[in-house]
Amino acid sequence: MAERNLPEHIANRLRRDILRGALAPGAPIKERDSAAGMAVSRTPMREAIRILAKEGLVVLRPSRSPTVADPGLKEISDAIEVLRALELLSGELACRHATEDEIAGIRAIHERMSRLYGEIDTLDLFEIDMSFHLAIAAASHNAALAETHQAFLARLWRARYLSAKKRASRERVLRQHGNIVAGLEARDPARVQGEIRAHLEALLKNIRDIYADGPAGNEAGATADWRVS
Repeated sequence: MAERNLPEHIANRLRRDILRGALAPGAPIKERDSAAGMAVSRTPMREAIRILAKEGLVVLRPSRSPTVADPGLKEISDAIEVLRALELLSGELACRHATEDEIAGIRAIHERMSRLYGEIDTLDLFEIDMSFHLAIAAASHNAALAETHQAFLARLWRARYLSAKKRASRERVLRQHGNIVAGLEARDPARVQGEIRAHLEALLKNIRDIYADGPAGNEAGATADWRVS
């Protein structure tokens, strides 16, 4: 693997461990031990941790080991409000500016996700789901919007992953994604925005339910309720 890509590769492994709960919210990330466990030096490990800190998944602490972020409900709810505004604008601009090839690519992501539901690992499926939203932001042809959207989406990855694991979310997500694609194809911003709004309202409800049920990110409790067959 090229040296310049190593920090991104390490960050991806750590990110997946955080999403799965192998690295629990609030847990320290021992730089030396983690580097040894992955058979890499501490320099790319340190860079990978900085990548995750920019995404909001890791909290850096002076002279102490970084920890996995453990955001409260208010912090997550605030981020979802901002994400909703960004995705609504993305949908409107994509209806105006997306090329036919870009819309076809968004449909292809949706159809791939539909085809693979129940066939692949939940986390792999989740990453396809997130690529759907990133593709719409990119199709807005507004670089500043797409960059900001990506940053807020990254901050919400663990919360969205836990939400996506709920059984009741499966059919709703596929239905709403399909309606978003149909709205893009029709160049109908009202339809696209209506589906995006409902999509994120359901996300916020799921997150509130997660916090009401107990400590957010408690994978032992979450798995019992939301195990994917």
